[in-house]
Amino acid sequence: MRIIPAIDIIEGKCVRLSKGDYDTKKIYNENPLEVAKSFEDHGIEYLHLVDLDGAKSKHIVNHKILEQIASKTSLKVDFGGGLKSDKDLKIAFDSGANQITGGSIAVKDAETFQGWLEKYGSEKIILGADAKNRKIAVSGWLEDSDEEIIPFIQNYEKKGMKFVICTDISKDGMLQGPSFDLYEEIISETENISLIASGGISKFDELPKLEELGCEGVIIGKAIYENRISLKQLESYILNK
Repeated sequence: MRIIPAIDIIEGKCVRLSKGDYDTKKIYNENPLEVAKSFEDHGIEYLHLVDLDGAKSKHIVNHKILEQIASKTSLKVDFGGGLKSDKDLKIAFDSGANQITGGSIAVKDAETFQGWLEKYGSEKIILGADAKNRKIAVSGWLEDSDEEIIPFIQNYEKKGMKFVICTDISKDGMLQGPSFDLYEEIISETENISLIASGGISKFDELPKLEELGCEGVIIGKAIYENRISLKQLESYILNK
């Protein structure tokens, strides 16, 4: 199972929110590159970089941070937040993104998102399936949709989607453990999806459980920043695989 730390960006700073609420913003570091380098120093190869300003303003904003991290580390960066147009996507890939995550656009403009999947392929495009009460949430989680999470993922699986990041919003940033039941259900109801768990990771012991369920990757945010999970523990986990 891949270990994927998260860096969320607001105004160029590394922050975390609780349940996606911008009013709960907590700044952890003013230098995201410094944070990314510390991950790399501990043997981590992947990074989930979220442009929260972009998610709110509905277009890419913090691509300079992406460019900095991609050019000054060897991390494979998955970038999301506010990607709404072909132009946004081009900027993200030109700035060094290895993969991009589309969430709101997969609901609101499925035709464009499907076009990206066809153009760039399933290794480059990740479906962001962020759920609140089992319904997909959009626009930086500020809006709910009527899309049920399992059929939504199954529909994109039929279209050739491979990677899915699923965040249970009620768990995100709360440090109360991830949605094991939801992930187990998604894995059992799909055949070719590589599921990346996200949201609620609170302690190291949860990682082997997610791996056992069949998650292909796990995104860890606040647990790292609040020192619930140390980078040394993650380094040891990666080395012992």
